[in-house]
Amino acid sequence: MDHVIKLQMLIWKQQNKVYEEIELFIMNFFKDLYNYRELLKTSVKKDIGGKYKHSFLGVLWSFINPLLQIAVYAIIFPLIIRNNIEHYTVFMVCGLIPWNFFSTVINRSTWAIVQNDNIIKKVFFPRAILPFSLVLSETVNFLISSIIMFVFTIAYGMGISKFVLLYPIIIIVQDVLMVGIGFILSAITVYMRDIQHFIGVILQLLMYATPVVYSIETIPENYRFILKFNPMTYIIEGYRDILYYQKMPDMKMLGILFVIGIALSIVGYFIFQKLQKRFAEEL
Repeated sequence: MDHVIKLQMLIWKQQNKVYEEIELFIMNFFKDLYNYRELLKTSVKKDIGGKYKHSFLGVLWSFINPLLQIAVYAIIFPLIIRNNIEHYTVFMVCGLIPWNFFSTVINRSTWAIVQNDNIIKKVFFPRAILPFSLVLSETVNFLISSIIMFVFTIAYGMGISKFVLLYPIIIIVQDVLMVGIGFILSAITVYMRDIQHFIGVILQLLMYATPVVYSIETIPENYRFILKFNPMTYIIEGYRDILYYQKMPDMKMLGILFVIGIALSIVGYFIFQKLQKRFAEEL
């Protein structure tokens, strides 16, 4: 009996030690963000401003690019995929723009460190700010593009419901997930540059495994389980519930995804911190 109690005490002490290390780890990250908040702010501003630098239309491209893509999908997909979805264009817009937000962040994250090799070699600062600031800057671009979704729902006579107040919650859940993925991809790409090619293919496949341009109901029941293992399914459906169906999104699943995103961000940050020690040499 004494051995069992001692074993339990040992396990309890080890668990407390792990929790303390995780807590310290998280506190250090937020401490770095606070201490280098001006750098973070500058990085976000530079990324947003530099995206359309020397462009005549400037920020209007945040509207033009998705609108052109929407036009293509709105014409082609109704011919390929037969469905009875009312106001299909609105349905598709509410999935396509959030997906573009996700795919852009993931694609750019692979080069978040590599593209800043000159700064990393010359100046000391928390490297984790780079992938983190990328997510923030793309979130601003997404908010601008979101106007398109609101315009389409109003233009088609669907209006805006009270559930739009939950819109920021879904953005936060999506951001947390992308921060975790961004930490991992940006760090690993420094050592394995071929990842950029794999990511493009994976994202293309993942898009068709996500109900972006089709309804879940169009997929045979035997294969729907694939969509349920895809976090982006619940994110896309969350946006769609608020804007297209105008109902309460699945808050339980969004809560679960938020917890998963936090865990992924902690693990991603841990991996990033371990790998960043040799960034300068590898770059």
